[in-house]
Amino acid sequence: MKIIVIGTGYVGLVTGTCLADLGNIVTCIDIDENKIQDLKNGIIPIYEPGLEDLVKRNFESGRLKFHTNLKENIEQTEIIYIAVGTPSKENGEADLQYVEAVAHEIGKSINGYKIIINKSTVPIGTGNLISQIIKKYYAGEFDVISNPEFLREGSAIQDFIQPDRIVLGSDNGKQAIEKMKKIYEPLNCPIVITDLKSAEMIKYASNAFLATSISFINSIALICEKVGADVKKVSEGVRFDKRIGKQSFLHAGCGYGGSCFPKDVQALIKIGQVNNHNFTILNQVEEVNEEMKLILYGKLKNQISDLSQKTIGLWGLAFKPNTDDIRSAPAVSIIKKLIEHNVNIRAYDPVAVTNAKKIFPNIYYSSCPYDTAKECDALLIITDWNEFKQLDIRALRSIMKGDVIIDGRNIFEPEEMKDLGFNYFGIGR
Repeated sequence: MKIIVIGTGYVGLVTGTCLADLGNIVTCIDIDENKIQDLKNGIIPIYEPGLEDLVKRNFESGRLKFHTNLKENIEQTEIIYIAVGTPSKENGEADLQYVEAVAHEIGKSINGYKIIINKSTVPIGTGNLISQIIKKYYAGEFDVISNPEFLREGSAIQDFIQPDRIVLGSDNGKQAIEKMKKIYEPLNCPIVITDLKSAEMIKYASNAFLATSISFINSIALICEKVGADVKKVSEGVRFDKRIGKQSFLHAGCGYGGSCFPKDVQALIKIGQVNNHNFTILNQVEEVNEEMKLILYGKLKNQISDLSQKTIGLWGLAFKPNTDDIRSAPAVSIIKKLIEHNVNIRAYDPVAVTNAKKIFPNIYYSSCPYDTAKECDALLIITDWNEFKQLDIRALRSIMKGDVIIDGRNIFEPEEMKDLGFNYFGIGR
């Protein structure tokens, strides 16, 4: 099928590329001419494992194209994906200016029946809003579908080609739903058919539940520390319950970040407020998460009361492994706190350094984990990159000045680290 995807951010680029890999002819549209030119030259604006090769292969085959002309491509295509950003406003509400702008452009350019698929994460009722905007310009037939994405940064391609489910929401577009089912047929997964508003809510409900799981187990971890239990064993025992599941988000750590969970939790809280509902649980989820982001700093202060001019190493800057995304990352909160106390910071991350330098240009960025630890009074582990788990930990003891390691992702075992001579602290252990 001929498809256009409007927006070449994280969701748009992954979606467009994977749709092309399924055999469709896909044109990704963006108003940023430099970005489009870079994509044509094989320069990918985000880090996502496997994406660069997938873009190159489908671009060279002619199935994947990049363009800035929206009107021309709308006229030639029946299926239109909207995948533009919906950043948070200061009050937590999702900013729909880009979605609305695209809806206006579609309305002005539409020349026949179209299926408009909203991939952007949007407040409940946005599908109806898109329809209303298009109808200002066009009196003909079209359908709006809500098709929320469930892509995890770092494993987005696998999530697209092996999804848990596809959600398609429409109020009256049976014809459109059948065409959408055809697009996703090669994925061989469950397809949930529902109305527009329910589809929009499914996205928020999913992310809010996962965020709640993280804050829940982090709260359990804090109690574990006080009573002498091990949260890793607690999590293991809980996940074997079939009602909870082995894949559940019950890994204690220093909090969640990224572009989805923080934004979507805040947006759902705001949706509740607009509808006269105080979402007490999510307010607490957010509060616990903000506390967890600074728990490593608190543990550090307990060991080194005067941090001024001390040298502290940081392993990991991205909010999770296999991404360069530092939006709302715990590392950002921790670095800001350390800077306040005149700490000499040595930081390392395999891919997120470029983004970190935009916020913190004056700290020292190491070339490898060992270099980070040189002469450090303490080392903080913030992101659980696999390479950290494979290091020669014995060598660290001779490299570091101090012996304090605070592990925000519980990647090492406390007894083993203590046997190696470290003053080691995890989360909930």
